[in-house]
Order: sequence, then structure tokens, then C-alpha cells
Amino acid sequence: MSEYIEHDRDRVSVGIVSKKFFTFAEPPSAMRLESDARLGPVTIAYETYGALAPDRRNAILVLHALSGDSHVAGYYSAEDEKPGWWDCMVGPGKGIDTEKFFVICSNIIGSCMGSTGPSSINPATGRAYGLDFPVVTIGDMVAAQKALIEHLGIERLLCVVGGSIGGMQVLEWCVRYPETVASAIPLATTMRHSALAIAFNEVARQSIMADPNWNQGDYYSGAHPALGLAVARMIGHITYLSDESMRLKFGRRLQDKSDFSFNFDADFQVESYLRYQGRKFVERFDANSFLYITKAADYYDLIKLHGGGSAVRAFSRVRAKFLVISLPRTGSIRPIRPVTSLRRSRRTVSM
Repeated sequence: MSEYIEHDRDRVSVGIVSKKFFTFAEPPSAMRLESDARLGPVTIAYETYGALAPDRRNAILVLHALSGDSHVAGYYSAEDEKPGWWDCMVGPGKGIDTEKFFVICSNIIGSCMGSTGPSSINPATGRAYGLDFPVVTIGDMVAAQKALIEHLGIERLLCVVGGSIGGMQVLEWCVRYPETVASAIPLATTMRHSALAIAFNEVARQSIMADPNWNQGDYYSGAHPALGLAVARMIGHITYLSDESMRLKFGRRLQDKSDFSFNFDADFQVESYLRYQGRKFVERFDANSFLYITKAADYYDLIKLHGGGSAVRAFSRVRAKFLVISLPRTGSIRPIRPVTSLRRSRRTVSM
């Protein structure tokens, strides 16, 4: 959601915030990953907003999507013109009210926004991990978040909320730690990717690996695979919009011209949009992190991991109340019937 940052029109904000860091799994107590590899030390970048209640039962964990980070709301300085990626939702009197709730958002492991990932320094070599970084899963990301929550002294979360890959983490939290989650809001997510979703991710990964600057992931001391990453992001954006929503948003309208250029410039608005999103993404994201995070999403299969092939069995131990929000074909958000009944979902969650 980082591309869709919005300033609060009423200029209501949590104000100036700061990024914090939590490091754990120091060797020899390294973190055991689902692949059976070991990773340590592990650093998690996170931010908090609001005040933790004396009983520590007003905590909400926000989980970001692929390209997101821990900066969900507020500003880093008085001169900062760019608010957190969900500033329109998190803050005083907003949907996630920081006058009532203690809000936590952490950057996932494998990313490049402060948490340990392939661009981090490998203590064994003194150089960036690159492809020496172990493959992580959605479950590994959630296990690292659990360590952070315990570090903050929180035994139970009032709610976990997130979209896309963040929504996968929401579901994993609910099935992995059922006694820790009171309620959940997964947005535009899935229990496992379809073959088509995996295919799009693979084409995006191949575009990065085909860039001559990728150099088998060892590019941190030289030119980065900017073209490959830009194309990967363009592919991703095609999957974020349905055919109908793209038709409504762009159609066949031309970009700042009245006729075709008869060359390979961006003639159509949709071409210009995709190129812009690709260029902007390269400025802030790491290509290797894109590879690792999309692979983690493709690997995720809640039904297989926790239900032996049965979604009912997978959710049988879950205690959280759900509000499930989907994206219909038009691309607008609407709530659908939660796992629990709609009547139950409207009740106040008690702890």
C-alpha cells in the first residue's frame, strides 16, 4: 500500500514518530526457520503508536504487504512531507484509534526496511547476505513478530490486521497462536496462492534474475538490477488491478498527446502508469528482498500446513473473531461474510 499514501485531509496525525529496533536470536541461540536453517542475530524494525493500557490488552498489530514497512502512520520530522503508508487509517479518532489502542507495526524479516534481510550484513562474512540469506516463510515472519510481542510484554493481541501478504500473516497468527489473538481483519488475501498468482510472481522474479546487474544476488557493491526490479513491479501492478478496473481507470486513453508517437515511448496512460510505478519502486526497495518475499508468499499454504488438506481442520483451533474484507472484480473494497457470523463480528471483542 506504500504507493497509495494519503495525507489526512483534516490534518489529524499521530505526529512525530521514530523507528525502533529489537534484536534477538543471538548465536548460539539462532532462530530455527521452517526450512531447518538457522538465522541469527535477527533484528526487527518496528514502530508503536498510542499508549499500552495497564492491563496490556489494547494492542493491535498491523502487518504490511510485500513492499511495506513499519512506518504505518505519522511523520519522522516536522519537515517530513510523506506520512506513514496507512496514515489515513491509523491515528487519533481514525479507524484504528490511537487514543484507544496501542498500535504496533513491524517490518518483516527478509525485507529491506530495517529488519534482517538479504541486504543486511552477514556477521560471518562482513558483507551483505545476498543469496546466502536463508529462504524465509510466512510462518518465520510471524514467529519473529511473536518474539517482538513477547519483548513488549504483551500476552494477547486485541486484533491483528493486514492485507495481501500481511493478510497471510494475519491468518498464520490466528492458527499458529490461537490463544494470543482475540480478533483478526485479513484484507484482500488468501490461504494459498493459485497457480496463476505463482506464475506472475515467477515471471517477476525472472525479470530480476535476467538483469545483468543482478550478478547472482551479489550486487551491493556495484550497480543494482534496477531495470529487472522495475519490470517486476510493473508485472505486480498488473495483478493488483482487474481488467475491468484497468478499463475504467485507463481505457485506451493517451498520455499527454493527441496521437500515437510511432515509436516505443509510453503512448497510453496505462503504459506511463506502469513505468512510473516501476521507477519509483526501484528508488526504495531491494531486488533480492522482492525475490525472497514473493517466494515466501508462493510457499504459503495454510490448508496444507495446518489442516492436512482441510481448511475446516486448519481453523478448528482458532479462537479469534474475524472481519474478512475482499476485493471484488471492480477493485473496490467490500466486506464479505466473516468466518464467524456477521452478528458475532459486530459485537465488541472482549478479552
